[in-house]
Amino acid sequence: MSRSHRQPAATSFYPSPTSVTHSDVDLSLSRKESMASIDAAPTDLDTRRASTTADTGREREEAEARARAKEAQAEAETDDQDGGQTVKLTDFDVVETLGTGTFGRVLLVRLRPAANQPGAVQHFAMKVLRKSEVVRLKQVEHVNSERNILSRIRHPFIVDLYATFQDHLNVYMLLSYVPGGELFSHLRRAGRFSPDVTRFYLSTIVLALRHLHAYDIIYRDLKPENLLLDHRGYLRIADFGFAKIVPDRTWTLCGTPEYLAPEIIQSAGHGKAVDWWACGILCYEMLVGYPPFFDDNPFGIYDKILKGKVYWPKELDRGSKELIQEFLQPDRSRRLGNLGGGVEDVLLHPWFRGVDWGALERGEIRAPLIPQVSSQGDTRNFSNLPLPHPAEIPGLIPAAMPPPQERVDPYAYSFTEF
Repeated sequence: MSRSHRQPAATSFYPSPTSVTHSDVDLSLSRKESMASIDAAPTDLDTRRASTTADTGREREEAEARARAKEAQAEAETDDQDGGQTVKLTDFDVVETLGTGTFGRVLLVRLRPAANQPGAVQHFAMKVLRKSEVVRLKQVEHVNSERNILSRIRHPFIVDLYATFQDHLNVYMLLSYVPGGELFSHLRRAGRFSPDVTRFYLSTIVLALRHLHAYDIIYRDLKPENLLLDHRGYLRIADFGFAKIVPDRTWTLCGTPEYLAPEIIQSAGHGKAVDWWACGILCYEMLVGYPPFFDDNPFGIYDKILKGKVYWPKELDRGSKELIQEFLQPDRSRRLGNLGGGVEDVLLHPWFRGVDWGALERGEIRAPLIPQVSSQGDTRNFSNLPLPHPAEIPGLIPAAMPPPQERVDPYAYSFTEF
């Protein structure tokens, strides 16, 4: 779920997740240090990109979305004989480390069934963020924003946030476990995808962005590393550390260098159009095998983005090239997805002809790639990483929790909503 990776650069009717402060992680899903090994015609991009940051309504709430919201609430609570009982950190067993990042990690955890409610074991992803590092790296706003945004949205192509917790060292986010692994890994294994495969994946992203933009949420970190495959082969967007509610424009420089729109680099103020630019980059990378703009360092990437020169492989079909060019329009007022018709212009684009958007959103179309997943807790599609020391996650392991007088938490004021 994470890596050492590509180097830097609304009110809703949905209920908020259960929030618990328990006495008893912006984990940037990123690429390895840079794209330094790429040459003029790269074929092996087995590196992950890191995200960077610097200070510088469409009504689609169908029955399935409402059902998912109710399911999320149900999974965040355990009902006992006396009524509802809020789930606690100590109700989970740590199974495995799924990924690590700059100031946190993602763990696979297992919810123990209540003694009076035996049943199927439930697995979740637990994002663990070290408070001191979040504060040191000035990511408090992003972490709180991720929690607030995920608490307000439910969509089949976006990970669900079920509950949040904190102890004196960390904040914790209980999320959907998506066992199929990252699209990044599957793309690197395949080398490149066909137009039909690319169309399936990009279509799911378009629907997810439509949902987010309807709530004035811009995502700002679209890339294969942040896209997970579920057991059916459908994508789910993860890592909302850079997402933000922006009715108009914002000026923060953040994202992944290879995916940054020109207006972000130029500090010209940006909005939803940056996500459509990123769709063009993602489409190119899936079809070609590497992004259109790359260099040994972020500033070299920025320079190439602003110059706008793209290499077009001869095997790339005309229709795909035209779609990418319309997404990669430097003038955002002329960019596909940001025109007068908004997202409808994307849905009606000739490249997407034949896509049954309703059936896709309902999960009725067979995915082109079905990941190997034998059980809900299967981790074969993730790296085998060591478990953290119990003292690093005391809220999850009560035996490691120091006595109250030793629990120093100078950062609690920064995470009051957890």
